Amino acid sequence: MEDIYVSVKTVIRIFLKEFYQKKNIVKGENVLGFIEGSDKKEEILILTAHYDHLGKHENKIYNGADDDASGTAAIMEIAEAFVKAKKEGNGPRRSVLIMAVSGEEKGLLGSKYYTDNPIFPLEKTVANLNVDMIGRIDDWHDHENYVYLIGSDMLSKDLHEISEEVNNEYMSIELDYTFNKEDDPNRYYYRSDHYNFAKNNIPVIFYFNGIHEDYHKETDTIEKIRFRKVKRITQLIFLTAWEIVNREERIKLNK
Repeated sequence: MEDIYVSVKTVIRIFLKEFYQKKNIVKGENVLGFIEGSDKKEEILILTAHYDHLGKHENKIYNGADDDASGTAAIMEIAEAFVKAKKEGNGPRRSVLIMAVSGEEKGLLGSKYYTDNPIFPLEKTVANLNVDMIGRIDDWHDHENYVYLIGSDMLSKDLHEISEEVNNEYMSIELDYTFNKEDDPNRYYYRSDHYNFAKNNIPVIFYFNGIHEDYHKETDTIEKIRFRKVKRITQLIFLTAWEIVNREERIKLNK
């Protein structure tokens, strides 16, 4: 029995040694920008986009121009617009947190870390607007004036109505709800950073242009980005955010 015990102990040690030698720990960082509100500054609107992608494999560089440099660029432009408005004396009533998150491609890790370790209380977070791929068109559209919205009405009819009203008044973009289902076989509702907020009962909108031929390939490069499309959707997101942070009543959860 003693010999068996020693042998098993040796096998376990060898296994653990090999496991830890193979384990590659990579650090990531979320990048946060905070614009403090005025009379309702304790309430927070969070805008997210993931800045990580697939990196380099077999000497191929995966640039991720659409997934998700397009979304990261959008929230940076929105941050600049809010800061400019505040400097001009017309800042938001509620606070705005702009967050470029890491680790999305490895399992929504950056947004999960934030919701597990929030800088601001989750109960004070009124909504999350998440931008993940807005620079291309998919096979289901023959024009660029569209965007898929996912999650807008799942937790708050108020949020959905704000989104619709802002678009109708200012942008007239085709809002496509094809994938706006929890049981959608593509499972897009669960596949980007908004989900970590949604599962904490925070209303969300996920802005998405759909899958195209360069999705998760090294051919997702900048010359294929439709910059007018990015601009228009970014304007829609900013105007939606503006309404959320400046309206009198906080958006309500569905009963």
